[in-house]
Amino acid sequence: MATDPDVDTSRTVVQVYVPAYQRDVWDEHADELDMSRSEFVKTMVQAGRRGFGGDPVAESPQSGDIDPSDGSESLRTQILESLEGQGCLSWDDLLAAVTGDIETQLEETLQELQEAGQVRYSGREGGYVLETEENE
Repeated sequence: MATDPDVDTSRTVVQVYVPAYQRDVWDEHADELDMSRSEFVKTMVQAGRRGFGGDPVAESPQSGDIDPSDGSESLRTQILESLEGQGCLSWDDLLAAVTGDIETQLEETLQELQEAGQVRYSGREGGYVLETEENE
């Protein structure tokens, strides 16, 4: 899959407000699929667009999204598509193509966990900790 140079493949934050019970259902399903909430919502929206005849947004091989349900087959596909689209790639370029912007993904996931009250930053402890009744 060749990447269109005019398509912005950078990541951006999208927020949506749903009832708490809906978020809980999504989180449970995402856990079953070994996905983050963000990845689950993105995947379900794309699947829904296809189901309603919408044109799904083209995925870039550089997006770094590895479908956990596909395991190594998805990684294999990303490598082949990256090489097909770019020709010759160094180890570092291939690594960047399949890992994407992991720092942004980490930041978004930590923010989600903090918003859900599952994780908090503790200056006293020098990092992120699980939120428990003992920590409050």
